[in-house]
Amino acid sequence: METSNTRVHSFAQTEINWDKLDKTKFYVVGAGLFTGITVALYPVSVVKTRLQVASKDTVERNALSVIRGILKADGIPGLYRGFGTVITGAIPARIIFLTALETTKIAAFKMVEPFKFSEATQAAIANGIAGMSGSLLAQSVFVPVDVVSQKLMVQGYSGHAKYSGGIDVACKVIKSDGIRGLYRGFGLSVMTYAPSSAVWWASYGSSQRVIWRLLGHGKDLEKAPPSHGTIALVQATGGIIAGATASCITTPLDTIKTRLQVMGHDKRPSTVHVVKNLIAEDGWLGLYRGLGPRFFSMSAWGTSMILAYEYLKRLCAKDE
Repeated sequence: METSNTRVHSFAQTEINWDKLDKTKFYVVGAGLFTGITVALYPVSVVKTRLQVASKDTVERNALSVIRGILKADGIPGLYRGFGTVITGAIPARIIFLTALETTKIAAFKMVEPFKFSEATQAAIANGIAGMSGSLLAQSVFVPVDVVSQKLMVQGYSGHAKYSGGIDVACKVIKSDGIRGLYRGFGLSVMTYAPSSAVWWASYGSSQRVIWRLLGHGKDLEKAPPSHGTIALVQATGGIIAGATASCITTPLDTIKTRLQVMGHDKRPSTVHVVKNLIAEDGWLGLYRGLGPRFFSMSAWGTSMILAYEYLKRLCAKDE
């Protein structure tokens, strides 16, 4: 049975470890790359959020009708409500996440090595631990951003209040509920994003190994390195598989979390109350509101993110 060091070396042509990166270049270039991806995919988050908070009598009950309603009322800018808040908070949150992810990954590989799991299983466990660790740390920054941006996404929609901007939202939330108001749904966010991140990275890490073996590379990547195009195709496929898996597992928690975060200050529903309302309105399928946009978002975002992320690591690798 090969050791974790051998396994890491086996994929040296397709994976670049943290200690091989120029950190300054990684953060600066990465901020630009991920900002671009966020610009492209942000409207999907707006549509998903509106679907999840729609009341029973709301006319817009599917993604296309939501998009038409937004464009009719606000034009293209309506698809980017809350974007400024998100992009301001997303950069530090992503730096925290990626740093924790990369620094935890190798340690996790070494931790699971004694159990003698298969390579795909070891990759799934190590990547899952790293993904969960990164997400747990990033939530301290991301949850307040999420609360503010989601209120902006749904303002004036289905009876929700209107705001003049992100600062106005934050001030009103703090005035009503104190700082803890910005962390409404924090527990559910951790319960949603930490497992989602763990599932995503576990699926991505293991699926890559399986795909490489199906392509006949296995342990010999260093002897017969694949082309950059093949590497990108395998990584993209892994991203799609990971996004599909994570979205199907975690959408119910995401729907509940979103509803809790956008409720008015005078309405303080419990998690149980939110669940009961969703089931009363649409049955158990109510917990999967926004699954289509969330599936598309996680798959598209995951694929775009991982391709940009792996490209970024190659771009920022130190010269040997």
